[in-house]
Amino acid sequence: MSAEYSRPPSPVSRPDSPNLFPMGSFSWDHLVPEDGLEFATAFPLLDTLETYWDARMDLLQRNISKRKDKLKMRAELALNEIFKGKPPSPEALAENFEREVARLKLKVSTRIVSLSAAWQSSKVVRTRDKISFFFGVMSLVFSALLFGLAPQYVHISYTLQSLCLLPYRFYKYKKLQWHYFLFDLCYYVNILNFVFLWILPHSPSLFVACYCLSHGAVASAIITWRNSLVFHDADKVTSLFIHIYPPFTFTIIRHFYPGAEERFPALKELPRLQPWRALLLSSAIYIVWQFLYWKLVYVDRRKKLESGQRTTSLHWMLNKPGLIGDMLSKVKPGNRELYFMLGQFVYAVLTDVPAVFVLYDSPFWSGAYILLILSVSVWNGGGFYIEVFGRKYVYQCGILIFSDHV
Repeated sequence: MSAEYSRPPSPVSRPDSPNLFPMGSFSWDHLVPEDGLEFATAFPLLDTLETYWDARMDLLQRNISKRKDKLKMRAELALNEIFKGKPPSPEALAENFEREVARLKLKVSTRIVSLSAAWQSSKVVRTRDKISFFFGVMSLVFSALLFGLAPQYVHISYTLQSLCLLPYRFYKYKKLQWHYFLFDLCYYVNILNFVFLWILPHSPSLFVACYCLSHGAVASAIITWRNSLVFHDADKVTSLFIHIYPPFTFTIIRHFYPGAEERFPALKELPRLQPWRALLLSSAIYIVWQFLYWKLVYVDRRKKLESGQRTTSLHWMLNKPGLIGDMLSKVKPGNRELYFMLGQFVYAVLTDVPAVFVLYDSPFWSGAYILLILSVSVWNGGGFYIEVFGRKYVYQCGILIFSDHV
């Protein structure tokens, strides 16, 4: 039985024919497909997860065929142990053999059900990732077209996409108990942006604060937090959107929006920024957020933080290898929150400086800045695809090669 499943049948004999190949006889044996490999090679390697389960199923079938010949031997050994040297009767031998077969069938059936459930789960994940990939690519292309053809609608696109992505972020982070990250500065700035766009477009102070913070701490977080342009990952796409669309939108409003003063009256009073006033306004808005964050997270929810039930940006930085984490780890635990908040404030002010002194007056450098932070996210995303997906691809190829040799 094992030889029947482990080796393909010999090719049908052919009548002698003249030798058409002067270099020697040509063998047709290698062109005969193996039955065991037909199922495994029916799917493309591009769908790596599905190929993984197909290879596992094929390997399982091969193992089953090999174990059949061992069942009788195991049954005989078991009966010899039971009867202590007495020759078992044919009925007892057959009964023990059937018991071993039933046990093997149960084990195989359980394994198949487990693999099938995992395959169905991976199928759902693949479908979700394909949807995320589609909308991620289309969002990037649509935003570029909108910038070139109708920049006056970019702030509407920003709002509509936020209405989809931010509730998804809240739902997912709440489910994972990561929702304390939603108190971070980037969400606070996005909310302020919507207040300016749709409620207070005539407020010069709010525009200055939104412009500086969007181009400062929020945009530079793409570099600090290593945001990646990974289209199939909805979480990474959402993170990148939260950090890159605010500076993109306010760059367009400042430099490329036709008739921006009519839609946003605050711009009439801001042909140029007063640098120190702009830094003071953005710093004041930042301090308001920092106080609210300290009160809501470090004071009101301290017990949950100390028990490990929740995590924050501070804990994430401490557990992440890097310069900031190394510096914070050297500070006494009781002073880490204070030093972290002071460091964040200095970082926010420093990242506002280019927006105040360079970007506000220069369409060219504003475009170059957006291109720079987008390039960083693309580079990070490329590293993810090459390193993570590359390892997975090699792993899947290794499984197929191993199954071919078993």
